[in-house]
Amino acid sequence: MRLDRFIASQRGELSRSDVKELCRRGQVTVNGAAVKRSDVQIDENRDEICVRGEAVGYREHIYIMLNKPQGVVCATRDGLSKTVLELIPPELRRRGLFPAGRLDKDTEGFVLITDDGALAHKMLSPKSHVPKTYLVRTAYPVAEELVPAFAQGLTIDGGETCLPAELILTDDPFQCRLVIHEGKYHQVKRMFEACGNRVTSLKRISIGRLALDENLPLGGCLEILHKDVEKLLSC
Repeated sequence: MRLDRFIASQRGELSRSDVKELCRRGQVTVNGAAVKRSDVQIDENRDEICVRGEAVGYREHIYIMLNKPQGVVCATRDGLSKTVLELIPPELRRRGLFPAGRLDKDTEGFVLITDDGALAHKMLSPKSHVPKTYLVRTAYPVAEELVPAFAQGLTIDGGETCLPAELILTDDPFQCRLVIHEGKYHQVKRMFEACGNRVTSLKRISIGRLALDENLPLGGCLEILHKDVEKLLSC
């Protein structure tokens, strides 16, 4: 692979012309030796590439856990509101990033940001039934008799029938956890509305068997280790 293409693909804040200028200044090394030309061929799996003394490792794809705050939209671009991609720090940015799935603008929690279209397709496919867990606060207490109703599959407005879902009560009658296996439009809110209740706040706390890091602040990001990526697809 060409050196400039490699660095630009791994360091999204740098363009090929940026890499060319860095090489001219002697700020790019390959296996410890400064290179002046950005079009040299390198072995991305074997060579050690450094930019300004910082190693640039090769990753075919990147997987980022974002704790989305309210007011941010799950889109690659938006003319009115801040997007989830604007929250990605420079060291994790690269070309081709997108949110794998969506959360409403007023919903918080786990959003996967990646450049791996194949994994996103598997995760979002209705056939995969990947579970997504939400922490839900409601306007009225959540009645215990709703547990079997959710388990049977609710019919929501418009006559749509939801897949069976797991409603988990907590010690707080106004808070519960809900596990769903699909992603209909505003589904969680519509499910509770169908039961005569109203969602006042909503946070996604896990995708598959991968839970949102409890120490990750709102708006914060962290890279998901490859050993944990498969948990995103686990039921």
